[in-house]
Amino acid sequence: MKLPNTMLAIEIVAGALKVTERAVPKPGINQVLIKVAAAGVNRPDVMQRKGLYPAPIGTSDIPGLEISGIIVAINSTASTYNVGDAVCALVSGGGYAEYCLASIAHCLPIPSGLTLTDAAALPETFFTVWSNVFDRAQLQSGETLLVHGGSSGIGTTAIQLAKAFAAKVIITAGSKAKCERCLELGADAAINYKEQDFVLEINRLTNDVGVNLILDMIGGDYFSRNLNCMADEARLVQIAIQNGAKAEINLLPIMLKRLTITGSTLRARDDLFKARIAEKLKQQVWPLLSNGTIKPIIYQRFALNEASKAHELMESSHHIGKILLETSSI
Repeated sequence: MKLPNTMLAIEIVAGALKVTERAVPKPGINQVLIKVAAAGVNRPDVMQRKGLYPAPIGTSDIPGLEISGIIVAINSTASTYNVGDAVCALVSGGGYAEYCLASIAHCLPIPSGLTLTDAAALPETFFTVWSNVFDRAQLQSGETLLVHGGSSGIGTTAIQLAKAFAAKVIITAGSKAKCERCLELGADAAINYKEQDFVLEINRLTNDVGVNLILDMIGGDYFSRNLNCMADEARLVQIAIQNGAKAEINLLPIMLKRLTITGSTLRARDDLFKARIAEKLKQQVWPLLSNGTIKPIIYQRFALNEASKAHELMESSHHIGKILLETSSI
């Protein structure tokens, strides 16, 4: 297959997304070149556009952390994939384009019954939820997980995965419609944080025992409130800070309840770390996607050249689930 020399891509110029033409990248060692069918839109992309989350050194400055498409070139003598294979992949950047590079080890096959474009909604959220909820925080069956931002892409994924592994789930969301959708996805309880105090509600729902694990994307003033609804030996995992990075900490409940406070970011982690997550997802989660037990929740799709509109929707927080950019190249 003869590849074009140039491609359409979305670049960041003075805080705005602009359509541009770039050279088609060439795969390095153990990389594949993917002809992109779709790319997921995530809050880190918005932060990058605003200059708050720069791309790691050595990676593409084009935004986009997850893609799906067809492999068109491979630079490896021991690849598990072939040219022509349909895959989705976690990438460190470059997803908002017609072609994108990915590590072979960060590619996953398209689950049965899922369209090529919809598979672009999988990598970022599933890698994030698995590595934080199951690997880092060790969620166990029968435990109760609290997810702040339950209607987000991360939230809708966390609900389904936690329920699939026999945990209980409580979520917070900002509207009745969002709460109802989360309940439809399997959440055991949904709290509208605009109308209810989530600390009081959680303590009521758990008979003042508290939750075992919190997945928090909010930060800021949520930190101290989280401590007040955690059970003994509970874990708090911080994965984003939409309400800010600073909080006042009361150390006493951490000591008395023997709490574990942790957090992570995924983008800057090394290839081996991400490859290990990919293998666990393939073995333990991809069968659940293939048999329909869980699925990505797609809210809206935009053409690649409508990336700015996709970001406007993301920043409005009106969406439930994932937002996709689709190319016209497949």
